[in-house]
Amino acid sequence: MLFEFTPSIKASLEAGKYVEILSNGISIGIVRDTASEGLFAPAIGALVDSCPLSPLTVPIQFLMTGAILGENTVQKHQAFYARNQQNIRLQTGLQSLRINIEVLQTTTAMIELSKTSNVALEAVNLQQILKLKKEVEQIHLEVKDGFIDLQQAFKYQGIEVRQIVKEVAENIEFDKHRIVLVKAYKLLLKALNILHSALKLRDSHQRNAEIDSAREILLEALAYYMSPQLLEQTSAPGQLRRLECAWAVEQAIVITYQLQNEMVAVSDRLSYLRDQIKEHTCTVISNCESYDELNFLFPEISRICKHDLAILEIWQARIDWIRSLTAKELELLASNESNSSEFTECWNSNQSVTDTSVPPEQIAYEDLAEKSHFYSLLDQLIFMFKPVLRQEYEVYINQQAHITGHKILVPKNLQQASHLTVANLYYYFKVRDETNIEETLETIIA
Repeated sequence: MLFEFTPSIKASLEAGKYVEILSNGISIGIVRDTASEGLFAPAIGALVDSCPLSPLTVPIQFLMTGAILGENTVQKHQAFYARNQQNIRLQTGLQSLRINIEVLQTTTAMIELSKTSNVALEAVNLQQILKLKKEVEQIHLEVKDGFIDLQQAFKYQGIEVRQIVKEVAENIEFDKHRIVLVKAYKLLLKALNILHSALKLRDSHQRNAEIDSAREILLEALAYYMSPQLLEQTSAPGQLRRLECAWAVEQAIVITYQLQNEMVAVSDRLSYLRDQIKEHTCTVISNCESYDELNFLFPEISRICKHDLAILEIWQARIDWIRSLTAKELELLASNESNSSEFTECWNSNQSVTDTSVPPEQIAYEDLAEKSHFYSLLDQLIFMFKPVLRQEYEVYINQQAHITGHKILVPKNLQQASHLTVANLYYYFKVRDETNIEETLETIIA
């Protein structure tokens, strides 16, 4: 991820007057004055592969500097206006979180019917989901009980898609899933409303009690989204969408701890969430059964890896950095925060541009698909989340290369190779190795 700064700050960075702050070995999108070390300035945007940051489940507001200061910290160091500005950012972030869940859970119905039609999967793929999010944000689509009106959303689609939408409304089997999702969504909405009210309370004890209550309700909603029985009954794409809803609820739970200034708990919970996303995603990949499912999963999982996980990593790094600050540094940071509305407006403007063209992840996948096969592509996805698996493949390739005399395939070169190269080489040698074993067995038996 590449952070963007205002022209004046960028010039100061190049001149050495400012320096980017690092935490946990990564940039956190904040710079400080090298002379006094007392002036902080946040980024006004972020790019991933030269495109604006656009995650699926994580609101970009959670990456803004203002959203990382706990409510207690704000009360100690900021005036009422500044606290109000921060609350607005958090409210916007939580609203974005709700919209993400509405879009994601609505499309699970289409996905479940996609077991017999790849048309449905294409109708709710990464490109389409980004469009739907924007339409819901702009209130162009009606939402009821957490579900978008599919007939309204897909009224301009082809006849096949519209037929599937009609089948969704008549599908009795999905009604069981829908009932659970509606229960989960209503609990989410109840918790968000409690948080909305809690942010306005001045009494700290009453506010904390309300936040505790909201967290308990969010945990109950999470249990519905993570229902093992429902997850087992869905396809790999359906599992991914259900899990994405759960990850969004987890973020709301993190926010409850952050509002109570429990920064250790925030860091721990973010670390746990990142690990869960990696583990869940690898499970989904292992459950992928066809090219139709892979065509859906690869671009979306790539987006999650490059955008969503990147935000969570930076969010945690910022929290850990805040924990290391002295009381005076916190006061200076809070003081800068009270004047950061200009940066927030710039950030919102920079990230609000929605590109309706084919996402770069889709283009990259289509290129890889021409050069790989099904199992190689699955492993390339897993490499994004399990570097240790790639290392095991590199060791195997090096061993086989030594046996067959491929001197160029040494560890150093393999470490620099792309996921595509490593996965393809692994299967090249694997097939060759297994063929030799079969030939040897045939000779022994003969």
